[in-house]
Amino acid sequence: MDRHDTLFPAPTMAEAFSANARIVLHEGDTAEFLASLPDGLAALIITSPPYNIGKEYETKRAIDVYLHEQWAVIKELVRVLADDGSVCWETGNFVDHGEVFPLDVFYYDIFKQHGLKLRNRIIWHFGHGLHASRRFSGRYETILWFTKADRYKFNLDDVRVPVKYPGKRHYKGPNRGKPSSNPLGKNPSDIWEVLAEDWANELWDIPNVKSNHPEKTIHPCQFPVELVERCVLALTDENDWVLDPYCGVGSSLVAGLLHNRCVMGCDKEPRYIAVAKERIVATFDGTLRARPLGKPVYQPTGREKVSQVPEEWKPMK
Repeated sequence: MDRHDTLFPAPTMAEAFSANARIVLHEGDTAEFLASLPDGLAALIITSPPYNIGKEYETKRAIDVYLHEQWAVIKELVRVLADDGSVCWETGNFVDHGEVFPLDVFYYDIFKQHGLKLRNRIIWHFGHGLHASRRFSGRYETILWFTKADRYKFNLDDVRVPVKYPGKRHYKGPNRGKPSSNPLGKNPSDIWEVLAEDWANELWDIPNVKSNHPEKTIHPCQFPVELVERCVLALTDENDWVLDPYCGVGSSLVAGLLHNRCVMGCDKEPRYIAVAKERIVATFDGTLRARPLGKPVYQPTGREKVSQVPEEWKPMK
């Protein structure tokens, strides 16, 4: 399925899982929805859970209460995860009275209690966000990639990125003189940014979804589709199930559909589910507004003017 093509009409969106479904979008409680799913269904569970910071879709609680609720959800997710499947748990910080609690640290212990194994702690870097005045402004979040077993799907060739020096060659040994890079590109590493191939090979971040992002909807903490696409391509095969238990406006589902996966999501907010439905339909009729995977955040034209220092910033003579 090519994301740039006009696609065939969307299959029916079911509200509950069935063996014949390819898209399941459920409005309701996450724990109740997970309890209805069969064991070992999902090849990939990917989500960004509520951070317990008082957003419009959550009520802020003591961190121990919040983590206890998530412990029960994760227990069900592990049951639903396929034996060779993966969990990608994207999260940031809980902040209380100015003190930062890195949620990935707390979640690591919960997943280990349920027997999962950490394969990567991925740093998602972005250039813009909330500014801070009493600490350094946060510009990254983390994705914890866990697997259920030592044998798991990992399609590295599907997510390789261009090498910086493609002409580099081995200078000694049995391969002396031969190209030293993989012709398909290099491993994207555990710091996720976008390589701008056409401008001095500089790295640019995968932008978070703010007001000027083409994917922006009503959701205040929306996943960029391209962030999920890399996980989908690397950790699943075509026709596998991708599950997002806190799907919001459906970015994870869209990413799966763009690459011919079966997708399933749940959210308790009716207005988010409504937007998710619209975006799924747009995915199939070719009208989805989304950043292409790997597009640089900014591509210079060569006609830019050098920014001028404000007069009031200049030192007095």
